Amino acid sequence: MLGFAIGLVSANAAEWFVHKYVLHEMGRKKGSFWSFHWHEHHRHVRKSGGYDPMYEKPILKTPSKLKELLGVSVGPILSTPLLAISPGFVAAGWLSAAAYYHVHKKSHLDPAWGRKWVPWHVDHHMGPNQDKNWCVTWPLFDWIMGTREPYVGTEKEAAAATRSEVASTVVSA
Repeated sequence: MLGFAIGLVSANAAEWFVHKYVLHEMGRKKGSFWSFHWHEHHRHVRKSGGYDPMYEKPILKTPSKLKELLGVSVGPILSTPLLAISPGFVAAGWLSAAAYYHVHKKSHLDPAWGRKWVPWHVDHHMGPNQDKNWCVTWPLFDWIMGTREPYVGTEKEAAAATRSEVASTVVSA
């Protein structure tokens, strides 16, 4: 049981670290193996209010999805040799990887679902600072590392929505 709990916390720490340092820092560099995250995923999501059409395409026709699955699988694969020592730790790693992919995909296919169930992930994409809120499945390490910055349901979001409505009214007039 302790191994499982440590595995969940470790997976969340890895999720935070990889998102921040691999997908954003390395991914901002055009030509990087991970650049799809910043240059494709974030661009699509910002333009379409949380939706990413990549998740509707078959996996073998979507290099970005393959890279995401590869990235999500590395930790559990590396921990699998520990199965005899701590099956709970290994199980938590695989469960966390599956949860990450499912939650991330669902939140970008159904943005209303994401807003309700994983607002911290919506905060990451739609908030003013995309360099906050690194966790997708649950924001434990954002709280620990001081990178949790709420946006959904805040006055900041309401003000941004008002500005957007005014701007679209001016453009259409």
